[in-house]
Amino acid sequence: MTKCEMVETIVAAKIAKGVTWAQIAKAVGLSEVYTTSACLGENLLSTEEASKVTGLLGLKSDVTNALTQIATKGEAAKTTPKEPTQYRLQEIIYVYGRTIKELIDEKFGPGIMSAIDFSMTIDKQPDPKGDRVVITMNGKFLPYKKW
Repeated sequence: MTKCEMVETIVAAKIAKGVTWAQIAKAVGLSEVYTTSACLGENLLSTEEASKVTGLLGLKSDVTNALTQIATKGEAAKTTPKEPTQYRLQEIIYVYGRTIKELIDEKFGPGIMSAIDFSMTIDKQPDPKGDRVVITMNGKFLPYKKW
């Protein structure tokens, strides 16, 4: 089973079972963002973690196996920025972009986060293993309009 087939299978089962990404993450014992990204093919799970996903969703061992395979991240990338900070931020979008979209849709409904009614802070968090960059984005939710 390919990662693409795995993603289609997991998303279909998630919808059919009526479970949320948060419920799947809780069953696995990992964060909602990491679990969702693994289920969307951008990260991997251990066999034990993958078995918890497939057990919850009633899926077969081929999905368990696919969840444990190393992901080729950012396959959809058309271009790559040259400046290192911009590259890393783009890499985050390549790896977690669909995860962010899935979680926004699940929590708010179909729509987007505004980049107009928006704020962002960048903070430094001291850490003995190396200082951490904390980026907080805060955008108004804009539901898609039906007409």
